[in-house]
Amino acid sequence: MTVLLERLPDGIAVLRIDRPERRNALDSATLATFNRLLAELSADDDLRAVVLSTTSSRALCAGADVGEQLDAEGGVARMEAFAELYRRVEEVPVPTIAVCVGNCVGAGAEIVAGADLRVAGDNLHLAWAGARLGVPVGPARLTPLVGLARAKELVYTGRVVRADEALALGLATRVVPADEAEAAAIEIATALTAQSPQGLRTLKTMFREFEAALPRIDAENRRLVDFQRHGTGLPQG
Repeated sequence: MTVLLERLPDGIAVLRIDRPERRNALDSATLATFNRLLAELSADDDLRAVVLSTTSSRALCAGADVGEQLDAEGGVARMEAFAELYRRVEEVPVPTIAVCVGNCVGAGAEIVAGADLRVAGDNLHLAWAGARLGVPVGPARLTPLVGLARAKELVYTGRVVRADEALALGLATRVVPADEAEAAAIEIATALTAQSPQGLRTLKTMFREFEAALPRIDAENRRLVDFQRHGTGLPQG
């Protein structure tokens, strides 16, 4: 298993990506496990909060595993799995908290932006790197968080955002030493369990609906899959 699920008391779930040798780059098998676990958690009426984390403070996720050997159809299937991941992160019915440590690049940046709250480790390297390969991703989730002008600058350039800047931009709730980031995220999740469970679920739905998040994500996802099927696509090994 390359994504591990731990259940904590009071309805808190921690999902940890576990491919430290690849800096948690996502291959097809990892994506399938990630999507399955997110679906299972979203169907759990007792769920109160989800922490998206890692077994290594060197990286939350370094993006797609472009070293994975795939044929053309396999490349499309992997991109469809990425599209499913981005939608499932958005559809989790309770607050999600991302542990933003080390490399959070490409798909890792999308996971970060898709979470409701974010704790940054002091070693954060956050980057929307898609423009380098022509990947049509970033605007759907990042723009509502930092505004149009800043989102354009970060997506177009793909430059690295460090922890202090992430805090200043409102992309991080707090900055802590990398080895303490998961504990800080769990602390936030624990505080949220003191709130009304149904109230938080209702508020989560309201934020999603008022921001029209799913239509934006679905539109971006269609472009992503089309890019893989008919455009240059991501490398496939």
